[in-house]
Amino acid sequence: MSTTEITTRVRATPRQWAGLAVLMLPVLLVSIDNTVLSFALPFIARDLLPSAAAQLWIVDAYPLVLAGLLVAMGNLGDRYGRRRLLMIGASGFGVVSVFAAFAPDATWLIAARVLLGVFGAMIMPATLSLLRTLFVDRRERRLAIAIWATGFSAGSAIGPIVGGVLLEHYWWGSTFLIAVPVLLPLLILAPILVKDSKDPAPGPFDLPSILLSMATLAPIVYAIKEVATEGFGVLPVVLTLVGITAGVLFVRRLLGQSNPMLDMQLFRAPAFSGAVIVNLVSVFSLVGLLFFLTQHLQLVLGLDPLVAALQLLPGTVVIIAAGLLVVPLVRFVRPGFIMAFGLLLSLLAYASIALIGSDSTVLSLVLAFCVLGAGIGAAETLSNDLIISSVPPAKAGAASAVSETAYEVGAVLGTAVLGSILAASYRTSIVVPDGVGAADAAAASETLGGAVEVSEGLPADIGAQLLESARAAFDSGVVATSWVAVALMAVAITVTLVTLRRVRG
Repeated sequence: MSTTEITTRVRATPRQWAGLAVLMLPVLLVSIDNTVLSFALPFIARDLLPSAAAQLWIVDAYPLVLAGLLVAMGNLGDRYGRRRLLMIGASGFGVVSVFAAFAPDATWLIAARVLLGVFGAMIMPATLSLLRTLFVDRRERRLAIAIWATGFSAGSAIGPIVGGVLLEHYWWGSTFLIAVPVLLPLLILAPILVKDSKDPAPGPFDLPSILLSMATLAPIVYAIKEVATEGFGVLPVVLTLVGITAGVLFVRRLLGQSNPMLDMQLFRAPAFSGAVIVNLVSVFSLVGLLFFLTQHLQLVLGLDPLVAALQLLPGTVVIIAAGLLVVPLVRFVRPGFIMAFGLLLSLLAYASIALIGSDSTVLSLVLAFCVLGAGIGAAETLSNDLIISSVPPAKAGAASAVSETAYEVGAVLGTAVLGSILAASYRTSIVVPDGVGAADAAAASETLGGAVEVSEGLPADIGAQLLESARAAFDSGVVATSWVAVALMAVAITVTLVTLRRVRG
């Protein structure tokens, strides 16, 4: 049998490409949910009055739980059926989204975000592993993964745009209700267009390992937030040690099992481990930038939510274009070099923001986001392709879970690390003018959104002084945060070149 005949046999049919379109719906939704609150945060802050720490938890509770459960849910999908788990997750995600939309206080909203993370963890590994079984031909699979990864990256960038459009006409809870119309077509069409698949020899459902993975992430993220809000102390040190200890026990437990929930031997392959690092760092860069960019456009430059959201549209287009254009390029240039260049673009974007500082204009920020978007689109596409193609098809669920875990950990750390540095810098830099009450001063010192809210109830001259000081403090925090991001990107570029320089496309 000739090679041409084999290639013809394995090419995807229109039905399979339609199945990809259906699988893109939850991908877009879950990634949009990571950043859709960016523009809604000022409105949530005004309605629910969360503390600075609670505000960060509103953002991070969802990706944190998502990251902690992805490996476990990938294992469940391998064992009981990936499409089945996708349907359960989509149904639960839609129902909880309605509860989140009508949250009466910050605690309720954080709890809803936790449940969204649980059901979101059921969705994401299933989509990528089902895609792996839909497309057998390597070139078609790379294109399908490029579309998938582009949807993931673009969804994170589209989130603030969707939020801005909705907030122009509705209340902040509407940003959660978008889940319902997006998931209904999935629940109807997935059983028709997407064939279920399983791992014939899945690893055991390992509850202790699941708990250890959660005990690794949660204390470390909480320690970062504690440092940002309360400063260095005994508690952050203890929490960090707990997280590191749990991480060591987690790895040792998996290495000691003959058929573990997650095969740690996968990380011995440079293509796999290097791609996971690129995946994590890329999302860290994107989400971290969006966290303060969306606030700067609204609260410093004074743009309406819709106008501010539209400023992100060019960067979103660049993310999509870069993710698709990199597919043919990898046939001529090694993927490691392309991904390192993508991270270099992220470094340059952050460096430009740090150098311009308080003189940033809408145009300079849009250009910086476009530069970062080009790098993220290319790096995310190739990292996901390497992760999923470097393992046997039967292990697609586990590999997908690792890929999504890296993505969500990057999202958590992007907000936790960069957001916490920004919050700490803001708190130490703001000067509250005389004449502001103690309660109002505390609220203004917590967040920029709090300062804007407080200023509206003050006499005009005092309110103007408070706003000027708060915006200057926020900008100084953005500069400090951007330089930290530059340093992290430089380290990531080095690691990428070392681990992936010999990997061929």
